[in-house]
Amino acid sequence: MYESGAKQYQKVNVTSEVLEADPHRLIQLLMEAALTRMAQAKGAIQRSDMQEKARLLGRVCEIIQTLQSSLDHSKGGELSGNLERLYDYMVRRLLEATSKNDTNMIDEVMGLMLEVKTGWDGIRQEYLQSIHSAPASEHSDSRGGFVSA
Repeated sequence: MYESGAKQYQKVNVTSEVLEADPHRLIQLLMEAALTRMAQAKGAIQRSDMQEKARLLGRVCEIIQTLQSSLDHSKGGELSGNLERLYDYMVRRLLEATSKNDTNMIDEVMGLMLEVKTGWDGIRQEYLQSIHSAPASEHSDSRGGFVSA
């Protein structure tokens, strides 16, 4: 009973965080979710729970594809093109990791995602300053006018 209540509380907490998040924070939350699910998938492989591994890595691929679709190529230039290719590579490696049950491949993708997330986290202050100094019409874009990772 307690575990169920804790899970329900966590769901409410995550939902409220998503609802209150600005576009930059939403990208951070997606990256955090991908990293968490990859770690969980590694545990599933170690427990030989292949159904759970497949579910988790499938969800990570969906998250990465969401990140990829949020790229703003008109404003991101070369950076968004590089991220597009990196995200594509990550998905391919996760599909390979799924078929081979290879935790090293998952570690590789986790490292890449962590690197992208670290860069994204580093521009948080810049993002906040831009939305507070820009006219209202400039930050009505759901992507916040930045190259969404």
